[in-house]
Amino acid sequence: MHRFYLPPEKCSGNLLTLDHREAHHALTVLRLRAGERLMVLDGAGTELLCEAQPGERDRLTLRVAQRNLIPPPPCLITLIQAIPKGKLIESIIQKATELGVHRVVPLISDRVATHLDDDSAAAKAEKWQHTAIEAIKQCGSAWLPRIEIPVTPREYLASGEKFDLALIGSLQGDARHPRAYFQTFRQERQREPQSLSVWIGPEGDFTPAEMNAAKSAGVLPITLGRLVLRSETAATYALSVLNYELQAGPD
Repeated sequence: MHRFYLPPEKCSGNLLTLDHREAHHALTVLRLRAGERLMVLDGAGTELLCEAQPGERDRLTLRVAQRNLIPPPPCLITLIQAIPKGKLIESIIQKATELGVHRVVPLISDRVATHLDDDSAAAKAEKWQHTAIEAIKQCGSAWLPRIEIPVTPREYLASGEKFDLALIGSLQGDARHPRAYFQTFRQERQREPQSLSVWIGPEGDFTPAEMNAAKSAGVLPITLGRLVLRSETAATYALSVLNYELQAGPD
């Protein structure tokens, strides 16, 4: 079934309207006709099964046949991702969305080649948010991750945000397998983590100063194996491992 996205404020009634980009895709690319059924995702936990209605050339009216409420994931994962070269960040956001992240914080670390002023940073974040929208339509997630405006590691750490588990991919000798931290958390708290973050560095990794600043803030170093992974591979690998640990639960 074809999936489309409408923000929650446009999904309140029994009749919905697709316009602009979504209408073009429905009417011109997919050539949907009156009576066909499709799914609308609001990105806030609701799936709407809809039926296309007769309409205009540049918009498509939908009648809501059924609403399904999808609970949020039991653990909200934030990916704190150093921006790689080129358009690789878009691929990372796509894969992160498919792997169920709650949020992506793009980082402008010392070894990141990209330099953004306030206007271009906001424009990039908006563009990357559209990448996440396309990804939920592809994978069927009812929850749209929030893509934040890029910040430096220092700016992010200054926010003082706390998680049940905060992890960082590391090549240093003190890095441990994520399972070790999950086991310790479960033993101490007698529950599963409900919030989790993972930092992934750029090409060349975080600088020693950045790594030490993160560790001083309570971020725990994890190993991603003995091989040196590209940034986009590391992000997908780390999120996959964390999802596995969350779904596996206690031994």
